[in-house]
Amino acid sequence: MQVIRVHHPLDQKIVPAGPVVLAMGFFDGVHRGHQAVIRRARQIAEKRGLPLAVLTYSHAPGVAYRQYPGGFKYLSTTDRKLDLLKQLGVDIVYLISFTSSFASLAPQDFVDQYLVAFHSQVVVAGYDHTYGPANVASMELLPGYAKGRFDVVTVPKFTADDSAAKVGSRTIRQLIDQGKVEAANQELGYYYPTTGLVVHGLARGRTLGFPTINVETPTPERLPGIGVYAVDVMIGGHRYGGMASVGHNITFGDHNQLTVEIYLFDFDRMVYGEEVQVRWYQFLRGEQKFAGADELVAQMKRDEQAARAIVQNPPVLPDQRVH
Repeated sequence: MQVIRVHHPLDQKIVPAGPVVLAMGFFDGVHRGHQAVIRRARQIAEKRGLPLAVLTYSHAPGVAYRQYPGGFKYLSTTDRKLDLLKQLGVDIVYLISFTSSFASLAPQDFVDQYLVAFHSQVVVAGYDHTYGPANVASMELLPGYAKGRFDVVTVPKFTADDSAAKVGSRTIRQLIDQGKVEAANQELGYYYPTTGLVVHGLARGRTLGFPTINVETPTPERLPGIGVYAVDVMIGGHRYGGMASVGHNITFGDHNQLTVEIYLFDFDRMVYGEEVQVRWYQFLRGEQKFAGADELVAQMKRDEQAARAIVQNPPVLPDQRVH
């Protein structure tokens, strides 16, 4: 897959020759709704014998305008989004830096300077996609801006199961924040992953008989809400089941910083400095303050039993096209 990084104004020399089918969207998470858009574009591309290109952005549009206090937390960082797009069979990705000068483009200029300049034969997007203010830059209005230079295909709302609510990144972010990772996974179509670096902790888990790895998660990644979860962790190309605690260790104090501590089953290696990926399967319980270490250990044994069963038989996903 060819990744072409674009800064406005577009330098036409970086655009490959020849027509393409172009799917466009921010695609945070590349969830099942996004996958439906890309699959539709893939079908058209295969039918016409053309490459499949995607127009997307290197950061959330609101980041440049400080619309997210504390920073925006992504379902998929840029590298992860590119990996997911590659799995879906995308040939070319135009990764546009969303700057104020780019944002100021009128809809017609955006179409002329980008969609036409990318040699789009067909442009595909979801029914609610916009490329400027919604009242002047909707999919309904795009054929008028196209002026017959390319076809427009609008993919209808994608819903999960019998629900009338669309599968959307905003909803999935809310589910992740609430710790409802199992429901989020159903809408993503894959087990939600985060990454991080294994760092030194307080080694308190080892004294309790539950040695843990402490994972320092990159700031832009969205962590599940506080609680205990069944997870697996990729270390050095191998996956290990475990249980993760996202919280403040309130049993041992009221002002501890937020940590991600993971007890890996049947694992006893030093892995400080390793880059790992955590897949979040299911919420087990919220964070609790215990009377002492004995009570905490008893609960952790129950957590381990529950987590082992989940990792051995993970919740079934509706459509594992990506992972």
